[in-house]
Amino acid sequence: MNASMGLHSLTFRVMRLCRPSFQVDDPLRFDSLDLLTGEDIFDDPATVSQAQLPRLFHRCNTNTTKPGEVDTYRNRYVLQNPTDAMGLPGFLVLPQAFGAIYLGETFCSYISINNSSNVEVKDVIIKVEIQTERQRIMLLDTSKSPVASIHSGGRYDFIMEHDVKELGTHTLVCTALYTDGDGDCKYLPQSFKFIVASPLSVRTKVRTVKDITFLEACIENHTKSNLYMEQVDFVPAQNWSTTTLKADEHYSEINCQTREIFKPPILIRSGGGIHNYLYQLRLSSHESTQMKVEGSNVLGKFQITWHTNLGEPGRLQTQPIFGSPISHKEIKLKIVEVPSITISGRPFLIRLNLTNQTDRKMGPFEVWMSKGNFHEQKAITVNGLHKMVLPHVEAFESTDFNLNLVASRLGVQKITGITMFDIKEKKIYDPLPDLEIFVDAD
Repeated sequence: MNASMGLHSLTFRVMRLCRPSFQVDDPLRFDSLDLLTGEDIFDDPATVSQAQLPRLFHRCNTNTTKPGEVDTYRNRYVLQNPTDAMGLPGFLVLPQAFGAIYLGETFCSYISINNSSNVEVKDVIIKVEIQTERQRIMLLDTSKSPVASIHSGGRYDFIMEHDVKELGTHTLVCTALYTDGDGDCKYLPQSFKFIVASPLSVRTKVRTVKDITFLEACIENHTKSNLYMEQVDFVPAQNWSTTTLKADEHYSEINCQTREIFKPPILIRSGGGIHNYLYQLRLSSHESTQMKVEGSNVLGKFQITWHTNLGEPGRLQTQPIFGSPISHKEIKLKIVEVPSITISGRPFLIRLNLTNQTDRKMGPFEVWMSKGNFHEQKAITVNGLHKMVLPHVEAFESTDFNLNLVASRLGVQKITGITMFDIKEKKIYDPLPDLEIFVDAD
C-alpha cells in the first residue's frame, strides 16, 4: 500500500504483517506406467498386439470399458488414500495483497520511511495515527526523540499494532517533519485507507417462560477462513444469572475431567458456517425490591474469542442484548410460614408477608379468603372474621401478618383464594397461588 512521493526526499511505505496461508494445489495423479512408456505406444498396432504388453498393463486393465481395450488414464484421479484429497503440498504462501481486515483483529503493519533522494535528511520526527469516524488514536510520536538522520537510499523501519474496535473506513495517517540537504524544514503527510468488515454476525432470540428467560444465539462466519471459537460467553447484566445449556453427552469420568481441563474449540466453517448456543437466565434471588421495580430489559453481552487456521486471534464484545420488558407487580403477597402439623377441626395460623414494590405509600388493605364454589364447600376456611384490615405500607417496605384458618377435611388439602384489596385505590389484586398442606386426624 503506497502513496504518491510528491517532491519530498522521504516517502512512506505501509505493508501489512499477517501470517502466511497454506498453498492448496489440485493433485496431479498419474499412472506409474507413464514413466516407462510414452503416449504414442498405442499408435503402433503391432506393438499393442504383442503378448507382453497386455501382461504389462494387467493391473490397469480390470476396469476397461471394452474387452481387450487398455486405458491407463481411467483411474488417474481415483483417490487411493484419504490424504490424496487434501491437495496440501506442505508449502506456505506469503500474502500477495493487503487482504481483508475484520473487527476484533489486531491490525499489524510494517511501516518503512525511505530516503529516495541523493542527500541525507536529518532530525526526522515521525507521527502515526489511526483516524475513524468516531476518534483519532495516536500510535507513534517521536517528537521527543527524533530520528537523527536517514542517509541517501536508506530507510527507517518500525512496526505498529492496533486493536480494531470499529467498523467502516479507517485511515492510517503517517507524517514526517524533517530537515533536507539544503537545511529547509519540510513536512510530509501521507494517508492510507482500509475498510474494516464484520467477521461474524450474532442473531438472538429471547423467550420467557414464567420466571425463566431462554436466550438462543446463532453465530455465523462471514470470513473466508475457518473460525475456531475458543470462548462464547454470555456476560449477564446486573441482577441476572446465566447457565449454558448443552445437549446431553455421555462420556466417561476421565473424559469429562479431561474436557474440563482442555475444551476443544468449536469450528465454524468459512463462508456462512453457523453454530447455535442456548442460555438460561434467571433474576438473582438476592436482588433488592427496588431493583426489581426499576428493572431493565437489558440481559447482558456476549464475549467472543476465536482464532483462525494458523492461530490469528480475534475477540469481540457485542452490543447489549435486550429481552422482554420486565413487569413487576405493585404489591407482592407470599406465605412465609405454615405449621408442620395441621389437625382437622383445630385452628392454626399461617404467617404471610406483604411487600410494597412501588415508590409510594400504599394501603390500607383488606385481606380475605374467597368462599369458592357454591356446590362445593372449601376444606380450609377462615376461623373468625371474614376480612382482616392491614394499615398503610411505606414505599419499598413490607409487613408480616397472621391469618387464622381451620381445616374441615383430612388428607392433602389446598389453601386457596387468599385475596388482597386496596381500600384507597379500590383495586383487587390477584389471589395468592394455591398451597397444599396435609391435614391429620386428632
